[in-house]
Amino acid sequence: MDLPVRPPVQPMLAKAAAAVPEQPPEGEPVWSYEPKWDGFRAIVFRDGDKVVLGSRSGKDLGRYFPEMLDAVRAELPERCVLDGELVVAREIGGRTRLDWEALSERIHPAASRVALLAEQTPSQLIGFDLLALGDDDLTSVPFAQRRSALLDAVGGGPSCHVTTATTDPAVATEWFHAFEGAGLDGVVAKKLAGHYVPNKREMIKVKHSRTADAVVIGYRPHKSQPGIGSMLLGLYQDGDLRMIGGASAFTAAKRIEYQEILDRHRVGEDVVHDGEATRWAAGRDRQWVPLRPELVVEVAYDQMEGDRLRHAARFLRWRPDRDADSCTYEQLEVPVRYDFADVLAGGK
Repeated sequence: MDLPVRPPVQPMLAKAAAAVPEQPPEGEPVWSYEPKWDGFRAIVFRDGDKVVLGSRSGKDLGRYFPEMLDAVRAELPERCVLDGELVVAREIGGRTRLDWEALSERIHPAASRVALLAEQTPSQLIGFDLLALGDDDLTSVPFAQRRSALLDAVGGGPSCHVTTATTDPAVATEWFHAFEGAGLDGVVAKKLAGHYVPNKREMIKVKHSRTADAVVIGYRPHKSQPGIGSMLLGLYQDGDLRMIGGASAFTAAKRIEYQEILDRHRVGEDVVHDGEATRWAAGRDRQWVPLRPELVVEVAYDQMEGDRLRHAARFLRWRPDRDADSCTYEQLEVPVRYDFADVLAGGK
């Protein structure tokens, strides 16, 4: 590729913060704020008909998103390098929002399966930075100018978009709470005067973090170590106990300790084999141990996707003071139901 910025490029990263950073009380604004998209990060390189969708690890995602290769050729400038996120947006509950499960299914070894999904659940590209345009390397240009160039270069097509942004911290804080309904993961703040620095944490991210009390309905044994690998969690809705996901990442000692506790609540000695408990079931042993719905735990989670956890939860503590049947969906924060289009620049 004959581009001023060539693959592979590691994307610029963000460091975590507890709140949206404020602008200085006087003078020009320092920060630009935008929603934090929850998809596959991709540095997109186009040089004529040649297109590379570079992942964070440097691998080309093009084989998994063939429809995006065509979209880039049709909708982006002839020669450019763009930083963005690959997402799948679908109508869910009467509104269009991100669907992580549909996106994750695209990473499949069978080309025939990928081709089918490319038709059924086509991806979209959300651009949020421009690294090069034509013969110009923009990485040393202030972000404010890069975004302006991005808005001029991208838009109008059905598959390639630009994220919305603001310099008002009050609006960004509102987005943090409201846009989760469209499947967003928080807010990112970028310095308007900042350069693009690959693999450096030059941005700030504020992510959702919440807690809930859930029923432990089972566990998966660890694959290679003694003890549990994950706890399987449930919540009640209209009297039915529904699987919401799992909690994992225990120390070696805690895996053994918690299995001893959980085994006191086993439903017989049988081990269930099915794919219910996770969307990542392909090609894996899905055995799990069912438990009587008696134990309650408090877990930390970032967000829900429909009626399930978007990511694995983090175990916080046992809740012997809570009755299992009191653990319902009603305790969860229900985000405002924003539509996918509301999170794009110009709402398009």
